[in-house]
Amino acid sequence: MENKRSAEPAGGMTPLIPANHKTGTGTGNRPSLWRRMTAQKHLQTMALLGVIWMIIFNYIPMYGIIIAFKDYNIVKSIAEAPWVGLTHFREFMEDENLVNVIKNTLGISLFKLVIGFPLPIIFALFLNEIRSVRFKKSIQTISYLPHFLSWVVLGGILATWLSDVGIINNILLALGLIDQPISYLAEPNYFRGIVITSDIWKELGWSAIIYLAAISGVSPEMYEAATIDGAGRFQKMWYVTLPAIKATISILFILAVSGVLNSNFDQILVLRNALNDSASNVIDYYVYYTGILSGRFSYSTAVGLLKSVIALILLLIANSVSKKINDTSLF
Repeated sequence: MENKRSAEPAGGMTPLIPANHKTGTGTGNRPSLWRRMTAQKHLQTMALLGVIWMIIFNYIPMYGIIIAFKDYNIVKSIAEAPWVGLTHFREFMEDENLVNVIKNTLGISLFKLVIGFPLPIIFALFLNEIRSVRFKKSIQTISYLPHFLSWVVLGGILATWLSDVGIINNILLALGLIDQPISYLAEPNYFRGIVITSDIWKELGWSAIIYLAAISGVSPEMYEAATIDGAGRFQKMWYVTLPAIKATISILFILAVSGVLNSNFDQILVLRNALNDSASNVIDYYVYYTGILSGRFSYSTAVGLLKSVIALILLLIANSVSKKINDTSLF
């Protein structure tokens, strides 16, 4: 009797649906998977097209990874190529260019991470504080524009600016900071600074978009409460805005750490030359040179596969650390 009474609603009315009733094949009142898929058929169709595209262009080509363990050439098919095991991996570890390639890659990527990652956050914070809508939109437009230019175009612009008769040398000569023009792209010592600075210039405004979107979701009541407590603008940014977008920052930082071995191949290819080769020979260009230009397909695939494995390890480590510190993770 007690069980029956507990199942009855207030007022003594008889429930229309028993407590243990199951809708479809789901649990409790939750619709079955098929019914949910049918109800969302338009969204599922759109998602299915993306899944198909990913399978065709991302997963099916992964079959070619096996050439890293074979002695492949274009004369024979992948199936006909003989197995060589870890030979190509050992060759890379014994390559005389290994130290220089790793040093250049980490030197550029770590500086981009340390300098280039926090700058869009700072830029978004200050941009959010601008009260004039017209001025704010103007700054946003100006900062976004370089992102829509390819590195082929920007590389030509930078090569002109940094040439012996370029605007940079003319300004420095006029200010008396140098005695004679400097060929910046011909000097390996300047290459790392040029790459990092130009990458930040190109992507600063675009990278700040996601932070601005996260900031726009912060409740105005939190700012009002901080104002009542006497907080200034910088205090609001530090104690209200930053904690509110902490999850977004953590996710993007995890992705940035996993891509630390990427050096932006397009940018490197455009800005490098024979004179700065000692500073511009990064893993991405090394794979391109050995694989495409030298025809060592199996060797370059092995190098690229090793890089991907290291990136996966870095992703797992960064994800685990972020989960323990901020309780935020990708998975």
